Amino acid sequence: MNRQRLLVMVLLLAAAALVTGLVLIPRFGRVHTLSGYVEGEPLYLAAPVAGTVKAVFVDRGAEVKAGAPLFIVDPEQPRSQRDQAAADLAAAEAQAQDARKGQRPVELAVFEAQIAEAEARAREAGAQLRRVEVLARKGIYAPARLDDARAAAQSANAQVAAARRQRDAAGLGSRQDQIRAADARVEQARAALTGAQARLGDVAPRAPVAARVEDVFYRPGEWAAANQPILSLLPDERIKVRFFVAEAALSAYRVGRTVRFACDGCAKGLTARIAFVSPRPEFTPPVIYSRDARDRLVYLVEAQPSARLNPGQPVDVEPLEPGP
Repeated sequence: MNRQRLLVMVLLLAAAALVTGLVLIPRFGRVHTLSGYVEGEPLYLAAPVAGTVKAVFVDRGAEVKAGAPLFIVDPEQPRSQRDQAAADLAAAEAQAQDARKGQRPVELAVFEAQIAEAEARAREAGAQLRRVEVLARKGIYAPARLDDARAAAQSANAQVAAARRQRDAAGLGSRQDQIRAADARVEQARAALTGAQARLGDVAPRAPVAARVEDVFYRPGEWAAANQPILSLLPDERIKVRFFVAEAALSAYRVGRTVRFACDGCAKGLTARIAFVSPRPEFTPPVIYSRDARDRLVYLVEAQPSARLNPGQPVDVEPLEPGP
């Protein structure tokens, strides 16, 4: 009987030791960390017009500098639009300059000839008036004949004045309203040229920032629809560490604070600066493989890492203590 009791006690002690070793010690002995992962937000580069991809200057995984050429989509259509806009601008500028000028010398010569003709008629009418005045005083011509001669002389002088004013107006150019309208057409044509040049640049974009080429979706010879991404870039500043914090500890995580984290194969002592704290709770996403964190309301926190990481890497973040 004593042997049976001894055997039972030994089995109970063994079971207790097994439970302690498998459950209690790992639970209370491990260092508590926050589960997270690395997330990348790519930049998608596309052309605003449909066309054949003429060239791709980068490969997937390559490093590109800011301003480096990336690809070219068939530029014939935007190039022809650019050339047409340039021609329209040249025509508008020529019309604006012409509006400020008087008429051509040949046209002014016509007005001079008209003035000379009017002056000749005025001299003839004046001579006729003087003859009629002498004869009218002698009673040979009636007073009515004198009135007719005087009216003809005045009319001839008025024609001379009118011809001279036409000559002066021809040398002045267009009216101010017409000049302003011509200047407005120049600005309109210049704006159209700027837009056409921008569209021509859009079919051959350059890297906006230094980045890695995450993927290339089209190759030379393939047809790409308008606004369809040709490739994607992943700048370092768009790579973030995402992790999730329980509501009870949320007050310690504020924008600007620094967290420490670790990942498999990464250097020691990595840090990240908190850039975003979600204002809304959510259930722990399935990408976080943690039995303890499952089905728990948490808040998303995003931090900018100090080192280059690859999207998708799981990370362990050291919890922060409440600070000032």
